[in-house]
Order: sequence, then C-alpha cells, then structure tokens
Amino acid sequence: MTQHGGGLAGGEESAVSPAGHRSRWHSLGVADRTHRLTGHPRASVLPNPPVRDAHQVGTARATREFLLPENYLDAAPCAGTAGGVESRSGRSIARVVWIPFIVVCADLAAFAAATALTSEPSPKLVALLTIVLVLFHVGGLYRPRLTLSVLDDAPAIVGRALAAGAAAMVLGGLDDGVAGTARLATSAAFGALSVVTRAAAYSVIRCARRRGRLYQRTLLLGAGTLAGYLAANLVAHPEYGLRPVGMLDDEPLLTEEERAVPVLGGYTDLNNVLLGERVDVVVVTYGSLREPLMIPLLRACDRLSCEIFFVPRLYEMHTVTRDTELLWGVPLVRMRRAAFRSGAWMAKRVTDLVISGLGLFLLLPLLGCCAVASRVETGCVLFRQIRIGMDGRPFTLLKFCSLRPAVESEAGTQWNIGEDTRVGPFGRFMRRTSLDELPQLFNVLRGDMSLVGPRPERPHFVDEFTRQYPWYTARHRVPVGLTGWAQVHGLRGDTSIADRARFDNFYIENWSMYGDVKILLRTAAQVLRAAGR
Repeated sequence: MTQHGGGLAGGEESAVSPAGHRSRWHSLGVADRTHRLTGHPRASVLPNPPVRDAHQVGTARATREFLLPENYLDAAPCAGTAGGVESRSGRSIARVVWIPFIVVCADLAAFAAATALTSEPSPKLVALLTIVLVLFHVGGLYRPRLTLSVLDDAPAIVGRALAAGAAAMVLGGLDDGVAGTARLATSAAFGALSVVTRAAAYSVIRCARRRGRLYQRTLLLGAGTLAGYLAANLVAHPEYGLRPVGMLDDEPLLTEEERAVPVLGGYTDLNNVLLGERVDVVVVTYGSLREPLMIPLLRACDRLSCEIFFVPRLYEMHTVTRDTELLWGVPLVRMRRAAFRSGAWMAKRVTDLVISGLGLFLLLPLLGCCAVASRVETGCVLFRQIRIGMDGRPFTLLKFCSLRPAVESEAGTQWNIGEDTRVGPFGRFMRRTSLDELPQLFNVLRGDMSLVGPRPERPHFVDEFTRQYPWYTARHRVPVGLTGWAQVHGLRGDTSIADRARFDNFYIENWSMYGDVKILLRTAAQVLRAAGR
C-alpha cells in the first residue's frame, strides 16, 4: 500500500515518479549549485597575501562537493544519545572544569572574608551569596577564557557585587535599615576583595598552564600564514591554555620549516584527526577552506564537543566583544554552541513524553473511531513505513490507513499522493484534518520522534536528496518530528527540498523551547483551518 504524509502541518501532492518529482524540487541547476558550493576565492587576511584562486588550485578542486566521511554519523553521536565514540577524555574535561572551580573558590574566599569584616554571620547572607553567584554567572565572569585579566574584570566584579547587595537589601532588608545597610557594606567589601582573590587565582591558572597542567589540545583549520603565526605564538605563550597539535589543509602554503606544528592531513581527515588527537579546541584560520565547505566541517567539530574559535574576516577592524579572545594581537571569536547541545534539550524530551502520553490518553475515543473507520474503508487500521530518524537510524512510522491497498513496492519510492482515486471520503477527511498522523504520538512516546523537528523521509529519498544537497544529512542531528519549522512556513508537499533542509537546519541551530511552542501553535492553527493537507 502506498501511503505518505507531510506531518501535522503537511500536505499531499499528486503522484509522480522520483525522476518527475526531481525535475520540480530540483530548483537549482548544476551551474548554479556549483557556484553556491564553491563561492568566490577568498583573499588572505594578512597583508600582501600570496595569490591563490580557483584557477590555481584546479578546476576539480574548485567545483568538487565536500562530503563528510561515511562514518560521520556513527562516530559522532548527538548529545544525549547512548554509545558512540568518546569525543573528549575525562582528563580534558577536568582541565576545563578546574578553571571555573578555582575562580569560584576565590570568590567564596572573598565573600567569607568580607562577611567576617563587615557583619555577623546570618542565614540571610546565604541569599546574598546566591544572588552574587547568579549575577556573576549571568555576567560571564565564570565563562572559560583564554586571556585572564583582573583589570578587565574589575568593573563587572564591583558593579555586580553592589547590585547583589542592593537586591538583597530590597528583598529582605527594608524592614531593618541596619541589616540592609550591613548587607550593602558586605557586598562592597566583597567586590574589592574579589578583585584581589581573583588576581591570585588568575596567577595560579596561568602558572598551571605554563607548566602544562591546564591546557586544551588544539587543531588549526588552515595552514596559511595566519595559521603559522597563531601556532607559533601558542607554542611560545602556553599561558593561553591552548596546546597546538597540528594543522589541516588541502593545500598548505607554509613549508615544513615555517610551521611550528605539523600538517596532519587534509580536510577530509578531520573526523579521524579529531578523535585520534583527542582535540578539545578547533581554530578556524581559513587557509584554502571556502565558506560553503566550512559548514560540514564545523558541524563535525561541534558533534564531537570541540570548542570552536574562528578568526573574523578583516580582523584588524574587528571590535572586541564578550565572545572575542585576543591571542597575541589576533582576535578569535568563540562560536557559541547550538542550544540543542545544552542541558535544556532534556526539557524537550520531557515535554514530548508528557504531551504525547497525555494526548494519547485524552484522544483515546477519537483514536478508536478513526481506527474503526479506517478498517471499514481501507481494510486495515495502521500503515507502517520505514523512515529515517536521528543519526540516520531507520524506524517504523505509524499512520492510520487512508488509502485502499496498492502495490507494496511503490511505498518506498513514490512521492506523496494528493487526489488519488484510492483515497476514500473518510481518508480524505483524515488527511485534511491530519487525524491520520495521530498514531505518531506512539512514535514520540517511544523515542523515535519528537513533537517538533524535521519531518522524516523514506530511505530512498534520503539517499536521493543527500546526493543532490550535501547539507541535507545535517538535518538528522536531532530527532525527527510530527511538525517542523519548514512545514509551518508552507514548505511541504511538492516544494524545494533545498529550502526545507535550510529551514530544518536553521531550526536546529536556533532551537529553543519557546520556538517549539510557536511551531506547535502555528501547526494547530493550520489544522483548525483544515489547511493541513
């Protein structure tokens, strides 16, 4: 039986063959795709760079598509998945944890000294300490950094300490002016003492880095003049805490004598180098790497929990921000990790379990009616089909049958069906109202899917689309969903696969719980307007 759907916000299309469909969703010609993949040659960021462009590196190099190693998905599981390769050793993680631990201990010592000097011990001081730690954390005073300067931090330390004292005075000291003033005095003393204790803590950290106790193994992407400059200064200044292990570049500019660290291979060796060298930090210096080819590389680094820095274009004019580190005069911008890599992602799974379980319980009478009607009209209740989920793993997707039996072999290769003669009146109603998708709540409950995420596709089309669009595979970094960012923007049915993949990857990179709520509300509105099909 051939049965397809586009999710809760999805639609049905006319039946077409894969080849016929490809002529419609294949919105970009070969020349246009090649242009988008390769881009224009990038100039070096250093003065008087050596000339290199697409003609010099060869036509084949300029037009080839970069593909990740075949074991990319297997070797780099998503956050929260079991098994897989351990991307960072326990010792590497400990090195990162030790630095904020030392700084927090310094602040606690400063707070204890300030309390002893300005006030009597009181349970209310615990509230003040909590406010201080929260404000310091929100202000980025505990974030990992390469350059540690107490003079840079002093204004933020003193200002947030006073703000914490004022907040504590307002929340608990208005009824007692003396106690409120004492808390403000404690905060002021803490701000001053914290500057002193942090200066000592930063000295300890820098000393440990110079002695090779606290460092992160670092890989440079690119082997040009800038990469050579950064590698040489990282070797000469271990106080930054980055120990370079090598470079990657397909066409390194520097000779072996000009490099402080070896070239470990080309860009296609990235996955093996990250794992083999136990890399903690990746610094992007471009080299022969063009931006369209950079995206899959950085996603591979991110999947293996590597911290990523990149040198901004025209870095001489770059303004230093909170996410910028200065490495011997060269700014490095810290790339923020996607939210779906954070602990907040666990809240999404909890939400999926609660809503799917509650939904199945509340909708049980409706599910029973749909099951009976499907059985009467089509001769079956549930339609099962293999789809591709997170990390490329196949799973069995469930739907209510809305089509009369057809040739089974068509199910895996025929594109979605709209006004098919095998669709009965009730089947058409279920498709229009998305009731046929309700059994997928079981998929959500058992972990195959999420409420919101990229819509799952059949293996045949996943292979087809991956060959056409190198970035298509990246949408499998998270669980597939009942509905998604692409679907609520009308990208369903016979629409551009390239656009769908871009919307899906945008959703992944910018995920938030509120974003999921917005998508669910927009999906519900479409279903209520009977626009789901």
